[in-house]
Amino acid sequence: MSPYVCNGDTVMDKDWRQQIIPLLPPPLQKAVAALKPPIISRLEEMRLRAGRPLILETDAGENFLGLKGLVTEPFQAYLVTAEDLHHILLQMTEFSLYARDEELKRGYLALPGGHRAGFTGRVVLERGEVKLLRDFNSINIRIAREVKGAALGLLPHVYCATKKRVRHTLLVSPPQAGKTTMLRDLARLLSDGDPQSGRPGFKVAIVDERSEIAGCYQGKPQLDVGMRTDVLDGCPKAEGMMMLVRSMSPQVVVTDELGRPEDVRAVEEVVNTGASVLTTAHAYDVQELIRRPSLAYLLKNGLFQRVIMLSRRRGPGTIEKIYNGAELSQWLQTEERNVG
Repeated sequence: MSPYVCNGDTVMDKDWRQQIIPLLPPPLQKAVAALKPPIISRLEEMRLRAGRPLILETDAGENFLGLKGLVTEPFQAYLVTAEDLHHILLQMTEFSLYARDEELKRGYLALPGGHRAGFTGRVVLERGEVKLLRDFNSINIRIAREVKGAALGLLPHVYCATKKRVRHTLLVSPPQAGKTTMLRDLARLLSDGDPQSGRPGFKVAIVDERSEIAGCYQGKPQLDVGMRTDVLDGCPKAEGMMMLVRSMSPQVVVTDELGRPEDVRAVEEVVNTGASVLTTAHAYDVQELIRRPSLAYLLKNGLFQRVIMLSRRRGPGTIEKIYNGAELSQWLQTEERNVG
């Protein structure tokens, strides 16, 4: 994206600071507000762990933060207290923990601007299922970064111009390698279309189980996912895909982090309706991917027409390899026969 510049900061940088800094205790507000542009523009995560140093994660690595700025050694950094975590949690929930218990028991909260906070603490079980998360000991504030145009290089592989169809596509990468950013931008590009190139806009439906793709806050997408896009927020993927197919007649269904057997069955159902599927999975390579039985099943049966491997070797979203799904399916079946 070509960001607007305002006093040396992008509008996006100013937005995250306006949305995140007020959630912090006053001493940390000052320290974060004083950060220099290289950190401001590259910040990915703010890690706050009770009794341990405050760590800022960027795409270039980790930085320790003291009350007077960045420091080089952990012992020089600000030690986060339980009171700090309690303060932040109350601010994030607007002093009503119970109102957001459903999100908290899943380990995260959606924040304004599309940002998210992950939590760890003591889990309270009821009949073997998570009922509550209490006694919080760690908060991870994840900064949402919308990179418009990030997926332009993928578009010719995902969109078939001759058939004017979207190919069933699986984006694969290790954690924090940019696949959700690419997925979001693909949804936007396909939804908006491009009249100049003759690419039509598609009806896109997103199942955003953990509010990571559209970054919904109180039901409203905080990130641009396109003008023809409908978002089902906070819903399990398998159930959400079926709901959208029945109610919204999508041409493209988008979801994140495929893996459970019920997700795979839902993907098959979506494909049978004639809609295209765009989704993601965690893995470093194809060999790791096929060790997960549900994904191996989809790949061996050639459901995905394109499998795109991403890394962060040259920054998040680096395209490492693009597989033709039919060729990959044939190779996997041959390998299976050879092993057998």
